[in-house]
Amino acid sequence: MMTAKSSGRLRLLLTALAVLILLSCPAPVGHTALAHERLSPGQDGGAGIALEERLGGKIPLDASFRDETGKRVSLGELITVPTIILPVYFSCTNECNFLQGGLASALASVKRTPGKEYRVISVSFDETETPAIASRSKRMYMTSMNSPFPEDGWRFLTGDAANIRRLTDAAGYHFQRRGIEFIHPLASFVVARDGTIVRYLYGTTLLPKDVTLALLEARDGKTGATIKKVVGFCFSFDPKGKTYVFNLLRISATVVIIAVGVFLSFLLVTGNKNRRSRSGKS
Repeated sequence: MMTAKSSGRLRLLLTALAVLILLSCPAPVGHTALAHERLSPGQDGGAGIALEERLGGKIPLDASFRDETGKRVSLGELITVPTIILPVYFSCTNECNFLQGGLASALASVKRTPGKEYRVISVSFDETETPAIASRSKRMYMTSMNSPFPEDGWRFLTGDAANIRRLTDAAGYHFQRRGIEFIHPLASFVVARDGTIVRYLYGTTLLPKDVTLALLEARDGKTGATIKKVVGFCFSFDPKGKTYVFNLLRISATVVIIAVGVFLSFLLVTGNKNRRSRSGKS
């Protein structure tokens, strides 16, 4: 039989559980980003520059570019593992540098093997840039990384206007030339081995956990049901901040549920022992 003291403890635990569940319910479930994110004129600096998320869409793997050595390659030859694609122009002295530098910093804390488990591709959307410029840019970022990074882990591509547009249009990435410079969204995107777009990464300050989660989604050419469930429970995607937020309240509620289960099991076992003890005495 449950004692008054045990009953009070149970009521306290159940009350705490109810409060935590109510508080955690408003938190968004899963990590689905906005299906279409269009930049406002104040953000893009002019009409027509926009980023429309094409999650689930595919980029053209047959699109042809030249790598930093001048060799002609198709995207399909390079995207053999989950791949982060950075649309940039190598002569940029501002945001593109920060974007690539921010990723370089984040990759140092990504516990996956570059070249084998993921690859990075910087693609110039300036059709006038050459492999020599791409090579110079590659040397700069590879040198800036604190830890050794394989040459094949980060490729730098240039191409003609037609192939550039095929890639950027497929990704919903729209930009405009303004003289010798460009107005463009500040974002990169992650694709699976079959070219499916699985995630967009925004801004120049990229968190290692965001990069890692995106690569896990792209692993094996699919989002991964198990990873998606775990990530969806532990993290929520904040569409405003474009980052993952740890669901502290949801995790806390789970801990309380487990604690209540253990406590109830303890009460049942203790009650059975007491009844058997009383029966033996009688």
